[in-house]
Amino acid sequence: MLEGITRRIERTRTVVLRAMLLPLLIRCGIGLSLVVALAVAWPAALVASRYLLPLAAVAFYPAFAPRGRGVTGAILLVVAGWIIDTTWYDARIALWRVLVIATLLYVGHSLAALAAVLPYDAIVNPEVVGSWLSRVLLVVLISAVLTVIALGLTAELAGEAFLIATLVGLAAAVGATLLLARLLRRP
Repeated sequence: MLEGITRRIERTRTVVLRAMLLPLLIRCGIGLSLVVALAVAWPAALVASRYLLPLAAVAFYPAFAPRGRGVTGAILLVVAGWIIDTTWYDARIALWRVLVIATLLYVGHSLAALAAVLPYDAIVNPEVVGSWLSRVLLVVLISAVLTVIALGLTAELAGEAFLIATLVGLAAAVGATLLLARLLRRP
C-alpha cells in the first residue's frame, strides 16, 4: 500500500516537471470556463456560501482528467444549477446568462476535447491552439447571433406558425441525427 502511494507521488512529480506551457494553459482554460459557468448558472446565495468549494472542485476536475466522464458531470452540474436557479429560486431568465453559460460550456467542452488528445508534455505550435480557439469563437458568435434572431422572430411568429416552425425544426434535428447515425454505421 505504501509502495503504491509512493509510486503515485513520484508519478505526479514527474508529470509536474515535464508539463509544457500550452497543454497546461489549455487545462487551465477548461477549469476556468467551467467554474465561471457554474458561478453564473447557480444561485448567488449558493455560490457565495460554503457550497462553492465542492461545486468548484467538481467543475475544475475535467482540467485534470479531460478524457473521462468528468466533463459531462461538470456540464450537467452547471445545467442543474441553472434549472435550480430558474425554478426553485424563481430567478428571471436573462438572455445574457443563457448566452454566457452556453458559451462557457461550449468553450470548456471544446478545450477538453483538445486536451484529451494532447499529452501534458507535448510541444505544441501556438498556431494550432490559436486556430482551434478561433473556430470555437466563430461557432459561439454565429450561435449567439442566431439565438438573438430566433428570439426576435418569436414575437413575429406567435401562435400556430410558431408551433409549426418548432415541429419542423424538431423533425429536421431528428432527421439529421438519424442520418448521421446511419452514416457512421456504414462499412
